[in-house]
Amino acid sequence: MEEKSAKPKAVLLLSGGLDSTTTLAIAQAEGFDVYAITFRYGQRHEFEIQAAKRIAQWAGVKEHAIIEINLRAFGGSALTSDIAVPKGRSVDEMAVGIPVTYVPARNTIFLSFALAWAEVLGASDIFIGVNSLDYSGYPDCRPEFIEAFEALARLATKAGVEGASRIRIHTPLIAMTKAEIIGRGNALGIDYSMTSTCYDPGQKGEACGACDACLLRLKGFADNGLVDPARYAANDLL
Repeated sequence: MEEKSAKPKAVLLLSGGLDSTTTLAIAQAEGFDVYAITFRYGQRHEFEIQAAKRIAQWAGVKEHAIIEINLRAFGGSALTSDIAVPKGRSVDEMAVGIPVTYVPARNTIFLSFALAWAEVLGASDIFIGVNSLDYSGYPDCRPEFIEAFEALARLATKAGVEGASRIRIHTPLIAMTKAEIIGRGNALGIDYSMTSTCYDPGQKGEACGACDACLLRLKGFADNGLVDPARYAANDLL
């Protein structure tokens, strides 16, 4: 008979990017058995899903679910429609307003699926790699949103109403800079070459090096005195 794990279960949103991979490593370091959930939601490319598969296998998660949702049916974002992905913006420009790469209600939808799975698993913990410093324009990456979703979880689930468990949304990266996130990930032994961050990668998955996500990532590695191991379209961006 298989021995039952004494570790607490946690559901983790795994996009295949740098932040969610670091969050996964942190969750495991904190002693959780991780159940990873990835979404094929109509995003511009498949590479991040393939990255999520690699990362889940590397980390040895308990289970990896890939969920199909067609947010492209609504559009409204550069990631789910033909709107151009912004390129070459400064950090100051990124900090102003809500960028067109924001996918309407994405984290609300994703966390709802994670909440459903957590309740089925009997898990009280959900991890998400949101960050309010690098993406201050994203309304669903703010601490206020996470607090509100936790309150919703207590009202909307059988476990919450009956008092069997209290869902906790863990956001270990929310107040960290990209450089701090990369530093933490390196200390945990993450190979960031597995990850896919770019909003507009090439046909072979190579990063463009010019979108907001690439520029922030490159800056984070540079601030650590490191070379980003990801593949970029132009070698001089490395």
